[in-house]
Amino acid sequence: MEKWNQTSNDFILLGLFPPNQTGLLLLFLIILIFLLASVGNSAMIYLICLDPRLHTPMYFLLSQLSLMDLMYLSTTIPKMVFNVLSGQKGISFLGCGVQSFFFLTMACSEGLLLASMAYDRYVAICHPLHYCIHMSKGKCVKMIMGSWILGSINSLAHTVYALHIPYCRSRAIDHFFCDVPAMLPLACMDTWVYEYMVFVSTSLFLLLPFLGITVSYGRILFAVYLMRSKDGRKKAFTTCSTHLTVVTFYYAPFVYTYLRPRILRSPAEDKILAVFYTILTPMLNPIIYGLRNKEVLGAMTRVFGIFSSQ
Repeated sequence: MEKWNQTSNDFILLGLFPPNQTGLLLLFLIILIFLLASVGNSAMIYLICLDPRLHTPMYFLLSQLSLMDLMYLSTTIPKMVFNVLSGQKGISFLGCGVQSFFFLTMACSEGLLLASMAYDRYVAICHPLHYCIHMSKGKCVKMIMGSWILGSINSLAHTVYALHIPYCRSRAIDHFFCDVPAMLPLACMDTWVYEYMVFVSTSLFLLLPFLGITVSYGRILFAVYLMRSKDGRKKAFTTCSTHLTVVTFYYAPFVYTYLRPRILRSPAEDKILAVFYTILTPMLNPIIYGLRNKEVLGAMTRVFGIFSSQ
């Protein structure tokens, strides 16, 4: 098979929607979701930075989650919208590598961060008297830095490998962003080694944290079941349900997509599943953690002067 001429190094993103009125309507829906998610996550970061009452490990972790979601949205959505509205589908070789790097960094870092948030809730509910010891600000900072650093290192390894694969003349990526597994069918070489790397990375950064979250919430639910106070049980169940909602929307599509062998994967199905962890989850996070949280609502009252009638 003839290799792709390196003087013409653009990729083609086939996109998410069909080129018709229905696709255009769905695109504007995505733009609306993008704006809502951007405003919501920016507001969460602003509130947590400004309100001293939210300067606790739980909300520091939440501010990082909002930051990661903002970068998630900015990495994939603007380019997709520009390509559709401009009638272009191209993305440069370097631009594809940059997009892939930031996407994978956010994916891995957020997976680790959600596990840290589950541990925070486990300590707060199951060991409240020792919370300041097990979840000090120093340990919280280490968790955050570890999530970013490990996610970046893993992403860099995958991106460098992807940029050194010899690609053939067919450069059409059947996706709406540069997802490395979607680029593999374009390679002029056997990529089974890289597919094994994807399996290992998914297990380390998504599957194992998900199992850790499951164990944490299993112990939380058992502790909640033993509570005598009905109000305490209700509050704890509410906290658990909100976090588990985010976890389900994030981990399930990701793990299902990346742990399947290539022969069982469908480009159309992969694109639909990607919508959950790249678009819907960043929109849901500020709603779940903000509008359903009395402390965040109180911060909105103090900072923005809204909800004051309540």
